This record gives sequence, C-alpha cells and structure tokens, in this order.
Amino acid sequence: MASQTDGIQKLLVAERRAGEKINEARKRKTQLLKQAKQEAQAEIESYRQEREKSFKEHEQKSLGSKGDIEAKIREDTNAQLEAMTNSVSENKQAVIERLLQLVCDIRPELHHNLQLQKKLQGVFA
Repeated sequence: MASQTDGIQKLLVAERRAGEKINEARKRKTQLLKQAKQEAQAEIESYRQEREKSFKEHEQKSLGSKGDIEAKIREDTNAQLEAMTNSVSENKQAVIERLLQLVCDIRPELHHNLQLQKKLQGVFA
C-alpha cells in the first residue's frame, strides 16, 4: 500500500512539475510574441518613415518647394498688376475724353413715349 501512495505522490509531483513547465512555456511564448510584435512595429515604423521620406523627395522634385511655388505666384501676380497699371495709364485719357463727350454733348430729344403720343395724336386728329 505504501508503494501505491508513493507512486501516487510521484505522479502528483510529476503533474505539478509538468504544469509549472507548461506555465513557463506559456509565459515564454507570450513574451516572445510581445517581443516579435514590438520588432514588427519598429520595422513598420522604419519602413513608413523611409517611404514618407522617399515621397517627400519625389514631391519636391515634381512640384518644387513651397517657397518656389509662392515665388512663382507672386511673380505672376506682380506681372498682372503691372499689365493692368500700364493699361489704365494708356487708356485713362481716352476714357476721360469719352466720358466728357457723353456728358457735355447733350442733344435735346423728345422721350420715345412722348414721340409715340404725338404720332398717335396726329393719326387720330
């Protein structure tokens, strides 16, 4: 009987050791998974930064820098303003003369409604 209880004790001890080993293996597995996840995140971040840098370089080659674009817009705007100023200075005198001509050359005429009324009176009179 003593050998049976001794065998049972050995089995219990072996079962407990196996459980501990399983728990340790699970902890190692969890730790390895966390480490792999961290390494993957670091690799993803590194790849993302590399691609973003590549994109920025490509964008700058294609479009030019923001300062270049602003300078081009400013240059175009100044050219348009200068063209408008030149146009105004060239046509200013002609416009003033035309306005004065329209304002000062008054031709007294009957309003077209009054002209119609006189024509109708002549027809019915």
